[in-house]
Amino acid sequence: MTHRAQGRERVTKNGAMRWMLLLGVVAPLVGCHRVSFEDSVLTKPAVRYRVGKLPEAWHRVWLEGNDLAFAEEGTGRAISVNATCEGHDDPPLPVLTRHLLAGFTERQELSSQLVPMAEREALRSRYLAKMDGVPVQLELVVLKKDNCVFDFSYVAPPGMADARMADFDTVLAGFESERRG
Repeated sequence: MTHRAQGRERVTKNGAMRWMLLLGVVAPLVGCHRVSFEDSVLTKPAVRYRVGKLPEAWHRVWLEGNDLAFAEEGTGRAISVNATCEGHDDPPLPVLTRHLLAGFTERQELSSQLVPMAEREALRSRYLAKMDGVPVQLELVVLKKDNCVFDFSYVAPPGMADARMADFDTVLAGFESERRG
């Protein structure tokens, strides 16, 4: 194996390690991040938003690029939430969904529908896909409100998503936002 091929293999293994964290290896939060989170309310410089409270089975984890991330230990299930209030150029909801799918291969759309959320239309989509060869089921919701793009993701091993879909729905149902500044 060439040095370049070994480097690519190492990068792929590193990517798999990151997703293994997402898929259930719970790590404690350490250090300071750009957001604060108390009582299901997240505060960022441009927006403050609330999400529904998850049951105790879910533990908060740090996942780069997301405001909030939770994992259910030992199950491979994870939920993440993010708000982007600058630099998004107002793309349509299907384009925003495709951005969430970056890095996944063998994507198969199972459903996609517009749903009401926070007095707006949101796009809710379900996919089967692979990340570094590991099959996953994805439930994705994208919403534009208060000049921000909000995305909500639920990742689970195929066939295991429905057991905790109600928890993801609770996060969505509790969503409220308030533009700051």
